Amino acid sequence: MFDGVRYVQSALAGATGERTQLLRMPRTTSPDTLCGREWQAARRAAGYGYVLVAADKGSRRPAQGIVRQLSQTESAYQEARRLLKNGAVERFTTVSDGLGLVPYASPSLVERWLGRGLIRVTGLGQVFSTAMIWILGVAGGLGVLRLLLLALFARAHVRRLERFRTGAPWMRETSGPVTVLVPAYNEEAGIGSTLRSLLDSTHRQLQVVVIDDGSTDRTADIAENMGDARVEVVRQVNAGKAAALNHGLAHARYDIVVMVDADTVFEPDAVERIVQPLAHPAVGAVSGNTKVGNRRHLLARWQHLEYVFGFNLDRRMFEVLECMPTVPGAIGAFRRDAVIGVGGISEDTLAEDTDLTMALWRSGWRVLYEESAVAWTEVPTSLRQLWRQRYRWCYGTLQAMWKHRGAVFGTGPAGRFGRRGLTYLALFQVALPLLAPVIDVYALYGVLFRDPWESAAVWFAFLGVQIVCSGYALRLDGEPVRALWSMPFQIVVYRQLMYLVVIQSLVALLLGSRLRWQRMKRSGTAAEQIGGPVPYRSVPMR
Repeated sequence: MFDGVRYVQSALAGATGERTQLLRMPRTTSPDTLCGREWQAARRAAGYGYVLVAADKGSRRPAQGIVRQLSQTESAYQEARRLLKNGAVERFTTVSDGLGLVPYASPSLVERWLGRGLIRVTGLGQVFSTAMIWILGVAGGLGVLRLLLLALFARAHVRRLERFRTGAPWMRETSGPVTVLVPAYNEEAGIGSTLRSLLDSTHRQLQVVVIDDGSTDRTADIAENMGDARVEVVRQVNAGKAAALNHGLAHARYDIVVMVDADTVFEPDAVERIVQPLAHPAVGAVSGNTKVGNRRHLLARWQHLEYVFGFNLDRRMFEVLECMPTVPGAIGAFRRDAVIGVGGISEDTLAEDTDLTMALWRSGWRVLYEESAVAWTEVPTSLRQLWRQRYRWCYGTLQAMWKHRGAVFGTGPAGRFGRRGLTYLALFQVALPLLAPVIDVYALYGVLFRDPWESAAVWFAFLGVQIVCSGYALRLDGEPVRALWSMPFQIVVYRQLMYLVVIQSLVALLLGSRLRWQRMKRSGTAAEQIGGPVPYRSVPMR
């Protein structure tokens, strides 16, 4: 309590240049109400030179001289009025005049400076608190808006697909030969599973080109020994994934090209399904449905939820809005002439798949999502690998957004992508992660210093909305909803890590830092879930 008095004195010294001599203890009326800790605090205050003031008992007669303490209530005003009309009272005075004390003293220069500092800090605290409330409102609004958009457009996407039926006269189909490009660098752990899943494809007319990017292990040897004439191995000096894809593109014999990662395992009908939308002449690329294969560990389970609820639900919305920003490197189908028309796969960014997709939009091509074309990928199982992967993804996406910022002013497909896709990425992939930690920080602040039940209710309400939307996304992807048990822990731990990745990527980009390609060490576990959940089969193939 006394420390609070000292803070008040410092504030008075900084604001007025004066120091008070009198002190009334809080919640104290008459001296006999001082007891326990209040009495100890009163003795400490007296030791610092304060004169403690307390009111006299109500039974004392005004003629004997009394000290009155009046509150700002109607009864206090009535009592004051009676005192003023009391003829036995000769005069009214203050405590200082009555005791002959100097009411104020001049504080030292140090006290004045401390007081001014305290006032400024308090002002900054008020500004910070107000700003936090506004940021909380903006972040919460963006978060809820994103959830609503995802749910609404996912439903619109499903209803759109349900209007089509296989064999309808307006449904084009393609069954022509396909070239599959598999860039690989030190992928001996998983290249065999990847190639076997491709060769087992229901689409039999395949040219599988493995581009060995200067591997130092047995990647090329394993590919050459597959024993199938459809597999071709092309070797090059290590030059990166974009250069490997361009090299493979030069060896492609067919007009439709499927680009895949060497750590990915494919469902038997994945290639057949992903190329069907390319039967429409306006479609230049198609994104497949990437699922997490090695989901045994908690970190991988969190990424599984992110893939289903974040990436794949986003892609449904992007298709409805015609602004798909990324065809993932794990599984994507392209028109060969469309890719060559935009200059091939650019090496300007670390997210070559996002860069290529945005370039296709700007050239007037449409990009779709085929949710029934399933590929199982291997995700990082350590925080260090996960951080490197997501840092590269985020950094490369920011590079691609800046490179293609001119699409905002375009017309046709390019303009739709720029104004819808780039705006969405800027709001929900950049701004929201920068603001979202405020929700958790303010929730913790509310639990500690405000109403804990109100703060907890808000946080759990937001969690409930996310769980409902995630459950809907899992159902659409044919995944069991029991995976939702880990979602509260994902929000507390995993998402904070992703927010920090965005912050670091943005800072690095603003400072002009150059980020090297970070490769994840593979263990060949992408096929763990093969034969498990399948996509939402009530929606037919296009």
